[in-house]
Amino acid sequence: MTPEALAEALAELRGWHLPGPVPWWPPAPGWWLLGLILLALVAAGAAWARHRYRRGAAARAAQRELAALEVELARTGDVAAFVRALSRLLRRFALARFPPGEVAALTGERWLAFLDRHGGGWAFRTGAGRALAEGPYRPVAEVKAGELAALVRAWVAHNARGAR
Repeated sequence: MTPEALAEALAELRGWHLPGPVPWWPPAPGWWLLGLILLALVAAGAAWARHRYRRGAAARAAQRELAALEVELARTGDVAAFVRALSRLLRRFALARFPPGEVAALTGERWLAFLDRHGGGWAFRTGAGRALAEGPYRPVAEVKAGELAALVRAWVAHNARGAR
């Protein structure tokens, strides 16, 4: 190439120029993938939170009912009715939290043993919880309603997210 042709070719070249800005839409495939992963994580988190909330619904209802029973006991002073209502409350809650075949047929000592095994320690068989089995047959004065209510409250809280 001759110097004149080279000078002519160089004269035809344009100056430096930058490319245009990168458009924000449509995003690259990696951003689509990241968006789908984030969407799946949000959906899974929402499903988990809903499941966790629904699992605690029986315990919340049992705690509300226990509070109402305590108010009723304070109003009427009928300890025998309180013990019977606590027994029904525990039975319904246990049926909601554990397989019905494991709970439904339990009575007396076996029922108290079940309650102890699932969070009562020994308090149902040897402590205030005995009133659930013996309450209808004992004088009302021997039942410690406050201790029994505290025991039931603790048992419900312990089994709030139980076996099922």
